Amino acid sequence: MTQLINDEIRQDIMQRLHRVEKDHDVRILLAIESGSRAWGFASPNSDYDVRFIYVHNKDWYVAVDFEEKRDVIEYPIVDEIDLNGWDVRKALRLFWKSNPTFVEWIQSPIIYMESGLFKQQTLAFLPHLYSVEKGIYHYLSMAKTTYHSYLRAEYILLKKYFYALRPLLAIRWLEKYQTAAPIEFYKLLELVEDRQILDVIYELLEKKQNSEELALAPALPELTQFIESELIRFESMTPIKMERDANMAQLNQLFHTILNEQA
Repeated sequence: MTQLINDEIRQDIMQRLHRVEKDHDVRILLAIESGSRAWGFASPNSDYDVRFIYVHNKDWYVAVDFEEKRDVIEYPIVDEIDLNGWDVRKALRLFWKSNPTFVEWIQSPIIYMESGLFKQQTLAFLPHLYSVEKGIYHYLSMAKTTYHSYLRAEYILLKKYFYALRPLLAIRWLEKYQTAAPIEFYKLLELVEDRQILDVIYELLEKKQNSEELALAPALPELTQFIESELIRFESMTPIKMERDANMAQLNQLFHTILNEQA
């Protein structure tokens, strides 16, 4: 299940987000938790990966030097809170390209702030705009990199198993439903038919949730074999190509609607 954020941490995060709005003269459209806490397999000392989408006033976007303006807001990690965000125009341009990071942000189950129609409208667009093919390539690349870099040792960082399992199960979701995969790990576990493997994963998940972020454990041959077999199968997949029925004019209209909310 999704891991909760305690009240003290949530209050601290909210204060920082309000400070972002004041210091940068922006309105936050959506602020969420990303990473392992949203995925559902954080360790007690995992960072809080707070991500947000913001909008300036309309005049900010009508400027000769617009292309030179900065479209991200970033802060150094303080007290395990990692805070950064994207301007809405940047976010929508990436959405058009099925950017996997943005697609996961708008699906996060942990929401700190929400304003206007942004989240509602982007989620409504998602089935019409999302590229299953790009999603598969992204998740396959993630799983392959994790496997080759971390999962062939005698002792393995617990979190790296999940950094391979989550993208592989996301591909299963894309393969079966041909829609953007949910980001919650427990939802993806429904796609594991092998009861023995599922038991191993649940046992590892419990250990991960009760261990330090950099905890090591002996390699699990049956889980490694499962990951290897999935990598081999997905490598030989025929790409799933689907025609999307959204267009840039619709995203432009959404952008204009968001700017007019500022007026």
